[in-house]
Amino acid sequence: MSLTRTEMDRKIDEHFSFEASDNVQGVLATLAPQVEHDIVGWPTGPTHGRDGARPFYEALFADLSDGKVECLKRLYGDDFLVDESIWRGRAPGRPFGLEGRDRPLEFRLLHVIEFADNSDIKRENVWVDLAAIIRQLPQV
Repeated sequence: MSLTRTEMDRKIDEHFSFEASDNVQGVLATLAPQVEHDIVGWPTGPTHGRDGARPFYEALFADLSDGKVECLKRLYGDDFLVDESIWRGRAPGRPFGLEGRDRPLEFRLLHVIEFADNSDIKRENVWVDLAAIIRQLPQV
């Protein structure tokens, strides 16, 4: 059974809402139990299961704060969506290994999300504009 665009939007918006409030448990609850979680360029490579995704979110929420996601465009298919967004916030920690020093930060994100029949996220593939992050967080 295929999900509607509204159902997919609802789930990804819920996921982003939990991310904006640094709610690890909430984010993980939007994922399928055996999710494939792939943040391209992340040192561990793709992980599997909610417990495999947990360390990424714990690090992310320590490294970035006050985040807001602005959706620029979404493309839809049968049980998947592609979301192009801009993340804006602050970098108090060490996002992607760079000293943030609580500086403002803005970068593009590309999510490729596949959904299970119950609307849980069964695969999350995220591409981050690392060049923009490096440019904004110069290491002096």
